[in-house]
Amino acid sequence: MAPSTDGVAIVAPSTAERGPDRDAPIGVFDSGVGGLSVLRAIHDALPAERLVYIADSAHAPYGDRDPAFVRDRSAVLVELLLTMGVKAIVVACNTASVLAVDALRARHAIPIVAMEPAIKPAVARTHGVVGVLATRQTLASASVARLCAAHAGSARIVLQACPGWVEQVERGDLDGPVTRELVTRHLSPLMRQGVDVLVLGCTHYPFLRPTIRAVVGPGVVLIDAAEAVAAQVARRVSPRAATSGSVRYLSSGEVKRVGAVMSALWGHEVVVEPITASGSVVSAKAGVQVARPTPGDGLGPRPAPG
Repeated sequence: MAPSTDGVAIVAPSTAERGPDRDAPIGVFDSGVGGLSVLRAIHDALPAERLVYIADSAHAPYGDRDPAFVRDRSAVLVELLLTMGVKAIVVACNTASVLAVDALRARHAIPIVAMEPAIKPAVARTHGVVGVLATRQTLASASVARLCAAHAGSARIVLQACPGWVEQVERGDLDGPVTRELVTRHLSPLMRQGVDVLVLGCTHYPFLRPTIRAVVGPGVVLIDAAEAVAAQVARRVSPRAATSGSVRYLSSGEVKRVGAVMSALWGHEVVVEPITASGSVVSAKAGVQVARPTPGDGLGPRPAPG
């Protein structure tokens, strides 16, 4: 993955730097509903764009999955988005970003924007100790090690895995007793070490901000990378010549349950379309699968034309 700035992984130059079709949608995917925090930032920054969001809720969370599984799922979802003619793709999942994005970029020329924990801006705001909250896979990655080495300076950076947080957001339980206990359990050690800035290094975690704030108090700064990612997307795509956009929602999970959670997180009712485990859209009208191209293993570059 290329070096980052302020929590967004920089995309390498490509022949598809600015796609020819301004009206094409922007594709966004996550292991589940957490990527809606990034989708919201993109929608706010680019309200005229058409957005397609895929929540792979049947396979969430990615944080404790085998890396090969995450790479394979990411390849499947990218292939599905490509069948929809997207002009750029946002990997709105820190775990998928650190495990899969290099292979995705090797295979596809389309601009792919990825996530990284916002360690650099966090260090700029700390008086001493930064806490990084993320999944185990993200924290164990070479990407996070590089960010810490490059930007720590005189600050001390404490890494904290938060098992269970993603599952609570996927259930729509943002402040119930179980969620509060989990948040308190994982934040208390950091508070004892004097953390004054917390990096929300998973796209699910911004939905827990009020619960996190209740534990850490008003004096701790909370930072996530959603706005930085939205700004990078704006730099990478040709804008639509329109005054309003749209959002299409899809999920591999049970759409009634996922739709209820997504509606609560998004702020109004949304209609979620089902996709199969293999990455086909199920037509709501016909009740049939819409085929997609076979992605192969998703790990190697496409053969050269001809």
